[in-house]
Amino acid sequence: MKKLFSQAELEAIAGALGDTDAGLKGAEIEMLIARCEMSDPGPITKRVRIYNAFAESQNRSGDRTRVLGFIRNAMKPARYVREPDRFEPMRTNLNFALAFAGLVVTEAGEIEAVTVATTLPEAQRRANELRRDLETRGVHADVLAFCRAELVADDYFHAVQEAVKSVAAKMRVKTGLTDDGSTLVDRAL
Repeated sequence: MKKLFSQAELEAIAGALGDTDAGLKGAEIEMLIARCEMSDPGPITKRVRIYNAFAESQNRSGDRTRVLGFIRNAMKPARYVREPDRFEPMRTNLNFALAFAGLVVTEAGEIEAVTVATTLPEAQRRANELRRDLETRGVHADVLAFCRAELVADDYFHAVQEAVKSVAAKMRVKTGLTDDGSTLVDRAL
């Protein structure tokens, strides 16, 4: 029997690719659906449009070949030369979804087989490469210590918030002050 994505996997993959902030744009979705010879359900929400195209294609063909083709085309790094900051967030979201299907998109945009994730924390650990990327870039250890949980959960807003808290904590340690906020900054500096 040919391998298929489950409904939940298709929903997660479509959600990652159609994410409002980090996903594909409407025109990109239209072009990719056409390139992969899928039926286009038309201009509806991005994730629903992608999901419907994926589900119809997989049901019609009895395999996931066109869905994988869509992912390969969407994740070609060359597509993001003008907007390189879009690639990694989308790849991270997509890898979180693909972990449950035993797949991963590499930095080169290739799809590779991996062991199937069975829990959310396991999938998050695999998909979340931000922490390692930050370490590679030499981010200060204090920042990583204060925002560890937020990075694992891919919650970038809270990660930044926790990183800001680390600055205040470091100021308190160095000065011996117990203040917070602008009072701490005014007294310390």
